Amino acid sequence: MASFAPVDEQLTYLKKGAAEIIREPELRAKLEKSRTTGKPLRVKLGMDPTAPDLHLGHTVVLRKLKHFQDLGHTAIFLIGDFTGMIGDPTGRSVTRPPLTREQIEQNAETYKAQVFKILDPQKTVVDFNRRWFGPMSSDEFVRLSAKYTVSQLLEREDFHKRFQEEKPISVHELLYPLVQGYDSVALEADVELGGTDQKFNLLVGRELQRSYGQESQVVLTTPILEGLDGVQKMSKSLGNAIGIHEPSLEMYGKIMSISDEMMWRYYELLTDVSLADIEKMKRETHPMQVKKDLARRIVTDFHSADAAAKAAEDWAKQFQKDEIPENAEEVIVPVVEIGGFTYTNDGRVNVRVDRLLVRCGLATSTTDAGRKIKQGSVRLEDHVLTEFFLLLSGRPPARLPLRVGKRLKVAVLSW
Repeated sequence: MASFAPVDEQLTYLKKGAAEIIREPELRAKLEKSRTTGKPLRVKLGMDPTAPDLHLGHTVVLRKLKHFQDLGHTAIFLIGDFTGMIGDPTGRSVTRPPLTREQIEQNAETYKAQVFKILDPQKTVVDFNRRWFGPMSSDEFVRLSAKYTVSQLLEREDFHKRFQEEKPISVHELLYPLVQGYDSVALEADVELGGTDQKFNLLVGRELQRSYGQESQVVLTTPILEGLDGVQKMSKSLGNAIGIHEPSLEMYGKIMSISDEMMWRYYELLTDVSLADIEKMKRETHPMQVKKDLARRIVTDFHSADAAAKAAEDWAKQFQKDEIPENAEEVIVPVVEIGGFTYTNDGRVNVRVDRLLVRCGLATSTTDAGRKIKQGSVRLEDHVLTEFFLLLSGRPPARLPLRVGKRLKVAVLSW
């Protein structure tokens, strides 16, 4: 029979970085029962494989699943290979384009590899919701649909808003919360985790479990992590994300670029440092040193302690000693491909800086690059670039060390 830590101790650990628990007395009761019987709780986290890679924003809730796992409970990572074909309508003002079966399978394989950077692969149950929805009969699906009303579904904020604005809502989107909720029935989940934006879907799971004669799961939500800009949620499409697969120096540099205020939020949501220790650091430690420690911790989580130490050393060379590290990432930029080079009559070359930044991955678009140039955050070696064109005498140099904020790429021009 498994042994578990005292319930108050477990709750303190689980509540760190949690946004809401519905309901905490129920979670306490489940933990007490688990401790008495020696039977671990079944804790579910579902993700639809709608993108090929994960970023630190995704890891906030993954870390909470790991916390349950650390306490001895059963961590179930559910890959929504069925729900992924519907597309979660959360936060969407229009219908999400459906993915093909092949795209979902490819993304699912990538997800499995990435989540084990956080979860223990020997102790994690990985499941797919096509396992029960694939063989589900049409009769069973109709009975599931009868468990909820249209008016209940339209209470959901994004559905309600689209309905008021007379924007189309497809029937399959209305079914999404029911399908996600039924996952909890199929898995007999004791706890379900999700971001605060998933609250509606998670609560549907509670109600469906009652309808199927099960005890309702506890819902624990985690905050949505802001990206590098400190304003909008972390998103690859917004260009403010830190991918968990990124090179160690790139990851380290991005973390060092966040604001001092945002740094504390990252500590709370992305590390296991206790709230008491975080408060102590606020009082006693210089912000620069604290941020370096944060970057080292996160890079260690997704690479290794050696990689984190090397990234810290290279970052110091790059920004504190103003040197270019030997392993700085180089990007080959063919002149004919970029379409941003023009020749002057005297043989000099005009380089379109905005297009060069996009080509090097230092900006998400020419508009984004233009904004960075106007803000004075783009440098070539020691010189701040304030113009959209860079005039080079004769043939351009082979290597252009470009910095945007605290990120560095070396553009290698090829002809």
